[in-house]
Amino acid sequence: MKKLSLVVPMMNEEANVEPLFNAVREALKDVDYEFILVDDGSTDNTVEKMKALADERTKILVFTRNCGQTQAMAAGIEAAEGELIATIDGDLQNDPSDIPTMIEKLEKGGWDVVAGRRLKRQDGMFLRKIPSKIANFIIRRSTGVYLKDYGCTLKVYRSNVAKNLGLYGELHRFIPVLAKMYGAKIVEMDVKHHARVHGVSKYGIGRTFKVVSDLLLMLFMQKYKTKPMHLFGGLGVGAFGVGILINFYLLILKLFGEDIGHRPLLTLGIVLVIAGIQLITTGFLSELIMRTYYESQGKRPYNIKEIIVGQAQ
Repeated sequence: MKKLSLVVPMMNEEANVEPLFNAVREALKDVDYEFILVDDGSTDNTVEKMKALADERTKILVFTRNCGQTQAMAAGIEAAEGELIATIDGDLQNDPSDIPTMIEKLEKGGWDVVAGRRLKRQDGMFLRKIPSKIANFIIRRSTGVYLKDYGCTLKVYRSNVAKNLGLYGELHRFIPVLAKMYGAKIVEMDVKHHARVHGVSKYGIGRTFKVVSDLLLMLFMQKYKTKPMHLFGGLGVGAFGVGILINFYLLILKLFGEDIGHRPLLTLGIVLVIAGIQLITTGFLSELIMRTYYESQGKRPYNIKEIIVGQAQ
């Protein structure tokens, strides 16, 4: 088994292909590695350039269409055969020369994930840096995973951690949270960051707003993935209880002869009772779906890192 699998998502990066190959070969010349490039539906000559430069260490995965960075990373990680897996962007803003140092830090420190923290970030202030800082702050405070830079693709993982991240949708920016949920030990280290030389960024300020919806999903997965009834049931019982109290209060008023038909409180009470029933029902359905998810695939809601068997004394 090779020591390292380097996974690189690529999309319309034809001008960066040759510099990327040269930089990786120079940076990892003393490492036993495989180079996995995942083309995410490029419409230029990126694939042809990669094929022309590929050697015995190279593996190229070509998507039939654009599926997104998360899916490209997931495909590359699934195809990886190394003991360690590194991810890096294909635009050379991350520097492959940081990878050997990150490997050394991971192995000497007993870490499971070493995450890059971009030092002197070479990006625009208003479209990249400020939205990124806001997103990083929200994620840190919400998830309790205290990293300074969630957006840096440059990371090194132990293979068992990377292959159990469960990457779907647009969750690549939440990889540290997913790794923490798995039980991984994570550390950050400063890495170099360069201005983009060729091509254009696939990042826009619109992606910042996706963080909010993805964050809600991550909070649910982090706290309620294996016990959804605790969320929906709690909310449902609370809403149902408040609704019943309001309606009981109005019933007493009605018995004393007051007109309650046109009171907004009556509408609120009825809505809360109905909402409570729906939330409790959603909790039951979520529990059934969760159990089906685990049991149908033989999955377990826990991960065993090591089994130690004592020896007779």
